Amino acid sequence: MDRTGQSAAQWHAETIDEAAERLGVGTGGLSSDEAAERLEAVGLNELAPPGKDSAFARLLRQFNDPMIWVLIGAAAFTAILGHWVDTIVILAVVIINAVIGFIQEGRAEDALEGIRKMLSLSADVRRDGTWVEIPAEQVVPGDVVWLSAGDRVPADIRLTEVSSLRVDEAALTGESEPVDKSTDPVEADAGVGDRSSMAFSGTTVVAGAGAGIVVGTAEDTEIGRISTMLSEVESLETPLTKQMTKFSSGLAIVVVVLAVAMFGIGLLYDYSWSELVLSSIGFAVAAIPEGLPAVLTITLALGVQKMAGRNAITRRMTSVETLGSVTTICTDKTGTLTRNEMTVQAVITAHHDYEVEGTGYAPEGAITLDGDAVRIEDHAGLGTLVRIAGLANDSTVSKQNGSWALSGEPTDGALRTFAMKADFDNPQERIDSVPFDSTYKYMATLDSHEGQSWVHVKGAPDRLLDRSTTQGFSPNSSEPLDREFWEQKIDEYSSRGLRLLAAAIRQVDTDGLDHDHVEELTFVGLYAIIDPPRDEAIEAIRLCRQAGIRVAMITGDHAGTATAIGHAMGIGQDQRAVTGAELEAADDEELREIVRKHEIFARTSPEHKLRLVRAMQANGEVVSMTGDGVNDAPALKQADVGVAMGIKGTEATKDAADIVLADDNFATIEAAVEMGRTIYDNLRKAIIFMLPTNGAQGLVILTAVLLGLTLPLTPVQVLWVNMITAVTLSLALAFEPAEADIMKRPPRQPGGSILPRSGVLRIAYVSLLIGGSTIAVFVLGMEAGWGVDYARTVAVNTLVVGQIFYLLASRFTRTSSIRRELITTNPLSWVSIGVMILLQIGFVHLPVMQTAFSSQSVGWVGWLVPIGVGIAVFLVVEIEKALTRSGGRD
Repeated sequence: MDRTGQSAAQWHAETIDEAAERLGVGTGGLSSDEAAERLEAVGLNELAPPGKDSAFARLLRQFNDPMIWVLIGAAAFTAILGHWVDTIVILAVVIINAVIGFIQEGRAEDALEGIRKMLSLSADVRRDGTWVEIPAEQVVPGDVVWLSAGDRVPADIRLTEVSSLRVDEAALTGESEPVDKSTDPVEADAGVGDRSSMAFSGTTVVAGAGAGIVVGTAEDTEIGRISTMLSEVESLETPLTKQMTKFSSGLAIVVVVLAVAMFGIGLLYDYSWSELVLSSIGFAVAAIPEGLPAVLTITLALGVQKMAGRNAITRRMTSVETLGSVTTICTDKTGTLTRNEMTVQAVITAHHDYEVEGTGYAPEGAITLDGDAVRIEDHAGLGTLVRIAGLANDSTVSKQNGSWALSGEPTDGALRTFAMKADFDNPQERIDSVPFDSTYKYMATLDSHEGQSWVHVKGAPDRLLDRSTTQGFSPNSSEPLDREFWEQKIDEYSSRGLRLLAAAIRQVDTDGLDHDHVEELTFVGLYAIIDPPRDEAIEAIRLCRQAGIRVAMITGDHAGTATAIGHAMGIGQDQRAVTGAELEAADDEELREIVRKHEIFARTSPEHKLRLVRAMQANGEVVSMTGDGVNDAPALKQADVGVAMGIKGTEATKDAADIVLADDNFATIEAAVEMGRTIYDNLRKAIIFMLPTNGAQGLVILTAVLLGLTLPLTPVQVLWVNMITAVTLSLALAFEPAEADIMKRPPRQPGGSILPRSGVLRIAYVSLLIGGSTIAVFVLGMEAGWGVDYARTVAVNTLVVGQIFYLLASRFTRTSSIRRELITTNPLSWVSIGVMILLQIGFVHLPVMQTAFSSQSVGWVGWLVPIGVGIAVFLVVEIEKALTRSGGRD
């Protein structure tokens, strides 16, 4: 049962009488008392505001993350050790992460509010036999509503009368053209875009007038169902979040187990309880890369800033990285892949097919025949087509704020622009007109020129062929109509996804115009119209395919148009479009197979888009969805990363999305993919750099305790190395530019580890190399009689210098670091190295640092030995990279 108390009905398939009887009303409207009773029963015609968690609950949720737990544990360890600077830094990272998450989550909850704002503010209804204007939220099922041009439809309405009624349903269905409405029922299985007997809440009347009975309000409308779907879609964890959660949880477990084991084994030696406790805490702090969340946050924040400079506004920091990991991009057609500016691409007369250059509403571009520009005065038929395009037209195209804009319907705009390209100056005077009517499917004007009256007609080709008897460029110069020829031309251009309009003319002797005058016409020709693809989008799709990313087009448009545009864009070559009806008939398993084999989907509803995204995700794909209408909002929210159009997109779509394109350009998505891959690359570099440095520190303490040796580093010295590495070297990798082959690699495997096999190997051997060298330097120094403080100072130098050289080797993942770019790119890396060296010099030679960390001034040997170790580390890593390249491994 729905809110009306009636079981769910397919109102579009019912006759007017059946719908009225079902609702218990007549076509004359409700009385005030009946309306009040129904309002009491069903409630206000408004979408319920989304339920929201309290601010405190949202804030607490930000701390429910394993890496945050690790950070809090690290802060507790450093507090126990009395290292308050580290404690403050770590807690600051925790708080910053929580605040960012809190703010972003609050913004995401505004998505439903964007849909609520689409509803009408008022409505003209018939109450007590009189037309009155009431607030839209008081409209109830059974009300009779009047619609006229410019009105926002206040509820879902079964139309009972229409007069050339046309409704813009783009936000709901994705249709680029307004829809002609009628009162006749349609098939029960017709999609939303084909329900011509209905007017839907939130859509806009662009022409004509009509009336109908309200059959659904609030959540029972089509837009209400979308709102419900949107509220039920749960946000998914990003691939990076999943990987980091798995990685940090595993690392925390390993570190805790090793710390406990080390404590137990240490009891076998002559260590005191306090020494073992401090050593175990020191090991845990050494082994946990507490700087990693900070590096993650900074790397993502840099990506967000760079993407803003490329016209992509990121609403969640992780979204840029997620876009870099996508395996499939689902995109709407109208306004995303195409310009959403209808354009005459060709005109056809009985003797020639002319090409029209230029796209959009800018009146720039020649009219050509066989590649050569033509003069209109030399082609009479073409001149007549130009004149009809300019006269049977109610639109204007003008330059506004530096760009050409349309006032009127898109099809009229295409014809107006075509006429302007031919320098048509509209010298005739309109006497009368027959406006476009969905019943007749044509528009006619009566124009006066040099004392004669002419009827100029444009409309559906089949209707004008029915009303024509001759063909040519003038009633005075015509030949018998060759209908078979024109039908062949219509089929030829329609198969290419072009929309056809026909033009006809007649000379009359009258000062008034009606449908009787639109007979015995001379058929002049055809206009072939298309919403042209964006050139930059075609190149962006090619680059995405080069990067191993599938691009699928999901549109509400007709299958023929979708197929033609898709093939022109390089999508679904040699494939047909799968229709919404086919998707409706498929179960979930069949749908998963369909999305594996097809890339073009037409006549889709919001539910279809949502199911398609879910089917792709069930196949293990990481999915990005782009769109601009409210019909796209649920799928955008379900996708791993939703991308909305910023100029032509609805507020609901922008609020549901993770990224908003300020320039509505699909090519910006490709740039965001490249940025996302670069971010992930840099995060990998940071992890592969940080873990060996932490591993080496942990290994030094662990080995010393297991062998019963004097600790080569004190816990406080370990914290020193951690701190200066975190504020210098670790951050440098966040600023690395993209490597040359970043968009030639296949997408990374969904659900895979954040570390490649080569990375795990490098972490292991570099940890052993730096850690072993540090222990060896300390042991050999003790044997040489350096003294504990001196030997420990040289050991710390070895750790620090080894990490510096390892950073240089880590800046290039796959290629050799012995190259000019090591010097010329990422100057921040050299700044961080310089700062770290200065800090370490202070650690060694400043009296205050010597007191705090038990360090001691060392001679040239205390620096040359660490430099030698660092060079060895650099060379070993370079050799390993060369072997990896030659073996073809990642």
